[in-house]
Amino acid sequence: MSSITQAEIKQVRSLREKKFRDELGLFVVEGEKLVEEALRSGFEVVRVWRRDEIGEAAMARISQLSTPSPVLAVVSRPAPQGPAVPTGLCLALDGVRDPGNLGTILRIADWFGVETVYVSEDCVELFNPKVIQASMGSVFRVRVVPADLPALARQCRAAGMPVYGTFLDGKDLYRETLSREGLVVMGNEAAGIRPEVAAEVDARLLIPSFGRSGAESLNVAVATAVTLSEFRRR
Repeated sequence: MSSITQAEIKQVRSLREKKFRDELGLFVVEGEKLVEEALRSGFEVVRVWRRDEIGEAAMARISQLSTPSPVLAVVSRPAPQGPAVPTGLCLALDGVRDPGNLGTILRIADWFGVETVYVSEDCVELFNPKVIQASMGSVFRVRVVPADLPALARQCRAAGMPVYGTFLDGKDLYRETLSREGLVVMGNEAAGIRPEVAAEVDARLLIPSFGRSGAESLNVAVATAVTLSEFRRR
């Protein structure tokens, strides 16, 4: 029967905080599906603990979930992604701060075959536990690259790739001509796309509301799903 030491418990618990994830280069994955995804990925899985082997009390001490899962793994963070030349349909996130939104967006990108997601410096940390959980394993498949978004947009435009953005004053997404490749920018949950990024956008898109909707806007993850679905539908 496997065991877990007090030192290991202390280390796993420390990974709840970003400073220790940064310092140790590790993050936690919980749940049978996510641990299986981690083991199948190119990420280095440092250690796996199972509830049946270490006991419910020990698992409860190391789990970051309100209801501890049957299995937990500690995984090494990969080396930071270098600059990537945009190809195909790519996504850029400008200041997305909610970890649930980032994780869900990675899952959406994975579903729609978007291989690269660029993130501004002020986006929520990729290895935040809530991001990992919400991604449902897509964090192991979608390449996430930190980027200077205005410079990235200029690079795309110089290469002949259109840059799209979603705005409340944009043109109807369903009526606009959309390219099979390009950079799609989604903005912060409250403030949207910041002006210096917006200045580099070629086409401002709007997801129109219908009927007597009183909603002011859509959640950024939902808006991403609607937008990518329309790009892929064409």
